[in-house]
Amino acid sequence: MAEHGKHLYMIVFPINALVASQLSPQEFAEHYTVGSAKHYKGKVIFAEVDINFRNPYFEIDQYLALTVPHPDGKPKKTKFICSYAVLEHVELKALKNLYLVTANGKALELTSKPYTAVNEPGLVRIYQEIAPLTNLVASTVDQRAFGKYITSETRSKGAPKICFTQYEFNVDEFLEKNRNREIMYSPIPETNPARIYDYLVELKREATKKTKTISLSTTLLEASYALIRHGFWFAAGNDLLFYPMPSLSDLENTYYDWWRFVR
Repeated sequence: MAEHGKHLYMIVFPINALVASQLSPQEFAEHYTVGSAKHYKGKVIFAEVDINFRNPYFEIDQYLALTVPHPDGKPKKTKFICSYAVLEHVELKALKNLYLVTANGKALELTSKPYTAVNEPGLVRIYQEIAPLTNLVASTVDQRAFGKYITSETRSKGAPKICFTQYEFNVDEFLEKNRNREIMYSPIPETNPARIYDYLVELKREATKKTKTISLSTTLLEASYALIRHGFWFAAGNDLLFYPMPSLSDLENTYYDWWRFVR
């Protein structure tokens, strides 16, 4: 009988859950999207968690003991450990690689790297919170400051830890194209362009305002991975974990088998 290793995966989208599995990351990606009628149909984002990670909030050892092959030798595909307040109880240092999965099960593996960018102050950016919050937010602060603000400086709009991304969005171009138009257009699906327009104008006029919430529901269900700018961040106070997206050239050449399914 074949030996199967054990893995811990934290799904961050479309739900936030900790799962034990005997599948490799690529096999898990395919199974969760197209391999089982019980699971999700659409894009999935998940991270592998260090198999040695433990936190009293999770009964990891108990569920890992149940993650064993079936009588016919096939691997145990998923054993859910927890489906509530997961990211809040996972240490950022326990996160390994991040995987972006298309609706047909193709996974792009991202490796974390130090975030060393020097950002222009006061520039308005559009952030999509992924877990545990799902707000679409316009903000005048950069990614480091946004992560710190949401996780340690505001209780009304925040959470102890957060995963978020930034959308490719040219604010000045958007404002110019939609000025005085009766029917406005937004490159971000499932959004109200008139509301975005008003909020962006407000943020540009009020230098002391940090954020404006555009929507309380996620746009990732319909948004293409092609909208992602820079990559993905996990934040907890001053701690920041960054997973950069490959360059467009690398996506079109090295990762074309994944890229061709995300447009």
